[in-house]
Amino acid sequence: MVETAVSVESLDTGEAVEEMRLRLAAGSGDAEATSVLGAMLLRRGDLDGAEPHLRAGAAAGDRAAANNLGVLLHQRGYPEEAAGWWRVAAVAGSAAAAHALGRHHRERGDEPAAEYWLRQSAEQGHALGAYALADLLEHRGDAGAEHWMRAAAERGHREAAYRLARALEHQDAPDGPDRTDGGPEPRVAALLGAASDNGVSRQAEAEQWYRQAAARGHRRAALHLGAILERRGDLKEAGRWYLTSAKDGEPRAACALGFLLRDAGDTENAAIWWLRAAQDGDGNAANALGALHAERGQTQTAERWYRAAMDAGDDNGAYNLGLLCAEQGRTAQAEQWYRRAAYAGHREAANALAVLLLQVGDTAGAEPWFSKAAEAGSVDAAFNLGILFAGRGEEAVALPWYERAAAAGHTEAALQVGIALLRDGDEREAERHLRCAAGGGSAEAAYRLAAVLDARRPPQPAHELGEIVHEKTECEEWYERAATQGHRRAQVRVGMLAAARGDVVEAARWYRTAAEAGSRNGAFNLGLLLAREGSEPEAVVWWTRAADDGHGRAALRLALVYARRGELAEGQRWADRAVSLGPAEVSERAERLRDALREELSA
Repeated sequence: MVETAVSVESLDTGEAVEEMRLRLAAGSGDAEATSVLGAMLLRRGDLDGAEPHLRAGAAAGDRAAANNLGVLLHQRGYPEEAAGWWRVAAVAGSAAAAHALGRHHRERGDEPAAEYWLRQSAEQGHALGAYALADLLEHRGDAGAEHWMRAAAERGHREAAYRLARALEHQDAPDGPDRTDGGPEPRVAALLGAASDNGVSRQAEAEQWYRQAAARGHRRAALHLGAILERRGDLKEAGRWYLTSAKDGEPRAACALGFLLRDAGDTENAAIWWLRAAQDGDGNAANALGALHAERGQTQTAERWYRAAMDAGDDNGAYNLGLLCAEQGRTAQAEQWYRRAAYAGHREAANALAVLLLQVGDTAGAEPWFSKAAEAGSVDAAFNLGILFAGRGEEAVALPWYERAAAAGHTEAALQVGIALLRDGDEREAERHLRCAAGGGSAEAAYRLAAVLDARRPPQPAHELGEIVHEKTECEEWYERAATQGHRRAQVRVGMLAAARGDVVEAARWYRTAAEAGSRNGAFNLGLLLAREGSEPEAVVWWTRAADDGHGRAALRLALVYARRGELAEGQRWADRAVSLGPAEVSERAERLRDALREELSA
């Protein structure tokens, strides 16, 4: 079928013809035509022309005319007379009039009358009446609000659909922040909170209502729908809804779209959307622009945008200004901005301020800010409090703060808890914390966990060098993880375990790695391995390095080597060094060797 475009002129002509027809019918006493003609003129804004027709239709008992007359009188500023006609229409069964009358009573504070008429409208299937009734009941905390909000949403009311979706989300996260409606960053995935038993179904239903509202042009629904999709990983569709919302003038959607584009590597277009959002007063977008310019080294522009974020009421602006000043060495200004954000309740600014005060030696000033930040939920601040108290020797006070940070996933805090528990003899609980810290990437935790597991192993049978045993225990795997992260003691231990398995090449590789990184034990063990393999000259090089770093056994080995070579004076010198370095059994052996060499030299 071929579609034919209808011109504006033909539409106007058609409307004019219809108006003429209605006027003729109204003139002959047709009450319905009179009512329709009045409604047509009212829609057009011709209040003077509409009023006599609506009054005539209302007087003839047409309820639509009575309702529209109420609308007209309300527009003219006669609310009481309008209410009178709405009552006439509502009593005659007009759901629209009942809705208008209910709104009228609510505006005047007469909630019982408002509820009565809104319920009349809602029960007749009027979407606006159902929504207004739900809003009234919700305001009073009445449990029936959800039923009518759902009824309005099902009848196509987009704001009802949006609010129903929000309510469903808040059921999953009743204490969670409403970041998209009041917070600075819509892209933060904190809208749904932790799912409860039926949380998944509520999330799915919330998404359904957001979709309905967004499809009807509700820009905040489109924003929330984009956030849900982004969190799920459906970035392409999320971007489409953010774009829809942003084009409708929602600055938070423009900001979120900017983050999506940035994450995709398109910083130029991200900056365009952030600029649009920032110019509309979005502080988070202003912060994002500040960070972008700071990364580019454009510090003056970055500072300008951070200030714009502050002007928009975003405390992150002051915090970011503090960071910018701190990076430039402007300590006094950094402190000023940190304080501003901290006094406004910014917990990370409070932590940063405390760190800054600690760096300049103001421990007394730092402690209350660490406490404030930690109590507000800053994991880093809780850890820093632990360090502060531990540094004073108050281990018992430090431990609860370490435990709080560890419970929130702080790797180094978990390590400190593990060390404290080991010190107290609670090996099993210590192991749990060390596993958490090691899994989080702490080389020291991996090493200490390996040592705990290593101490439990039954004695292993000895193997000849070169006789390789491939099986590795769990403790060795943890040693290797720490070793690959550069932990020198772990590297030495991996070398020792490899040597115990008979893997000379692997042992030498790890000893050399540790020695070259400055481990005197690594250098000593590498020397032992090389000597066994017949490379004593190279062994001497590594023993010398270890002895120069204070390794007593290496000094004793050197004394023996030089004594065997007949270089008695050099042997005596290294024996003297071994005596002074120890430990006790090394000192005893070195002293006997030194005395023997002295007698030989004096003979």
